[in-house]
Amino acid sequence: MRYADLLSLSYRTVISHKLRSSLTALGLIIGIAAVVILTSIGRGIHTFVLAEFTQFGTNLISVHPGKTTTFGVSGASISTVRPLVIADVVSLSKVENIIAASPMVQGNARIEAGEKQRRTNVLGVGAAVPEIWKIKVVNGRFLPKEESNPRAFAVLGNKLAAELFGTASPLGQRIRIGSDRFRVVGVMEKKGQMIGFDMDDTIYIPAAKALELFDRESLMEIHLLYKSNTAVERVEKAIKRNLIARHGREDFTIVTQNQMLKSMDSILNILTLAVAALGSISLLVGSVGILTIMTIAVSERISEIGLLRAVGAERRTIFQLFLCEALALSAAGGLCGVLLGITIVQILDAALPALPVELAWAYIVAAFMVSLLIGIAAGVAPAMKAARLEPLEALRAE
Repeated sequence: MRYADLLSLSYRTVISHKLRSSLTALGLIIGIAAVVILTSIGRGIHTFVLAEFTQFGTNLISVHPGKTTTFGVSGASISTVRPLVIADVVSLSKVENIIAASPMVQGNARIEAGEKQRRTNVLGVGAAVPEIWKIKVVNGRFLPKEESNPRAFAVLGNKLAAELFGTASPLGQRIRIGSDRFRVVGVMEKKGQMIGFDMDDTIYIPAAKALELFDRESLMEIHLLYKSNTAVERVEKAIKRNLIARHGREDFTIVTQNQMLKSMDSILNILTLAVAALGSISLLVGSVGILTIMTIAVSERISEIGLLRAVGAERRTIFQLFLCEALALSAAGGLCGVLLGITIVQILDAALPALPVELAWAYIVAAFMVSLLIGIAAGVAPAMKAARLEPLEALRAE
């Protein structure tokens, strides 16, 4: 039998049993659609998180107190004999290929402005933060360069400024942070959230003042911006030499932006793979459906098989016929599932803009190929059973 005739006969058989074929393919449609939707959400989260991490640039290095492995989470416990101090920041800013350096101290305190008060995040930083973090001041100016005895200046996040002062200009106004008084010298641009941390609901003060405010001896981090055309390994070695010379030992941890991104990328890839595996359970159910229906089809069409064998059809032809039918069902189910999944993802994207979704084409293609493999695998046993039937016995069975 020619392949064109084989495909035509398989197609007519599938079409002639519309309800049975539709129910058989339904399991695959749901399974493929589930894989498309779940992997699109996983890929969307993957892209969103990496974009959040890179919005401050990629040529960044952070130094943390203590010889431990960390991923730059502010507020980590400090377990070092010698703390990181402002003098370390000044020294590192002079290292070759370092563009800017800034200390970092984070805490939470009550802010009072006139009769209004609220608790918010307080960041003790240096004057180089706008350059390092790629943020701008929209009103006034940022903190002045580090001094031995810094003045009590504060810069407000956009949202915090609006909540404390409304439409009035906060510049020059006095506020109280904890028990200390500060003068507002600037307001930052809108930056939004970064991994759940609201940059607009933040107040920036000199790092030395933050150390006093939170009664700390050590900085939590030192952020460094290095030249983009310089190898990060070279910069890392220079930083290590500088701090070892100052501290006498390696009692600090250096974390590059690339290390953080690689770790996050690895974790998020596993997350996407996990949700794809979860959706694949439906594919397994669909494969059982195809196997069941094709086995029943063999029992129902014994006389047809006997007639084909009686007029000269070879066992191989019978095998190919039933295998093509299973493959046609799985291909139709896979295609419909892909189209359904893409449609639902587009609806989610339009209806829920806050939900990050992105079509993961590699997983979509893989899911469709798996649906074809399911058709082949589920069709082999029934096709072999049909091919083994003897012509006379098959005809007599009717």
